[in-house]
Amino acid sequence: MLFAASRLAFPALERLGPVLTEDVCVPIGAVAEMLARIDRTAERHRITITNIAHVGDGNLHPLLVTEHGDAAAQVRARAAFDDIIADALELGGTVTGEHGVGLLKRPGLTCELGPAVLEMHRAVKRALDPAGILNPGKVFGPA
Repeated sequence: MLFAASRLAFPALERLGPVLTEDVCVPIGAVAEMLARIDRTAERHRITITNIAHVGDGNLHPLLVTEHGDAAAQVRARAAFDDIIADALELGGTVTGEHGVGLLKRPGLTCELGPAVLEMHRAVKRALDPAGILNPGKVFGPA
């Protein structure tokens, strides 16, 4: 029943407005602190943030909700998510636990991995995709 209830959270929140949904992951011992930081981030950026979490593995899904048609709130939501990524990294976590890294998380990934590891990823991409046709311009494209 808990799993069924968690699946209803996203559609319920969408009724309030657009939902930016992502994930971050922190060590188990940092979950409570991370949730507290997310609450402070919501207050600071004046947006609603709810959380769905895999408490057992530290994977958190902050859902950033903005009102329909509120472009300024959408900008604040993106800034809030940048803060959430920074907090997760500061607590020893990672920018993703299961959803992967898209363009929204690219700056956080750069902070997490550093230039040498990012270049290693780019080298692997160049080796496997010398023509640059697979997912061009995305996370592991040219620097």
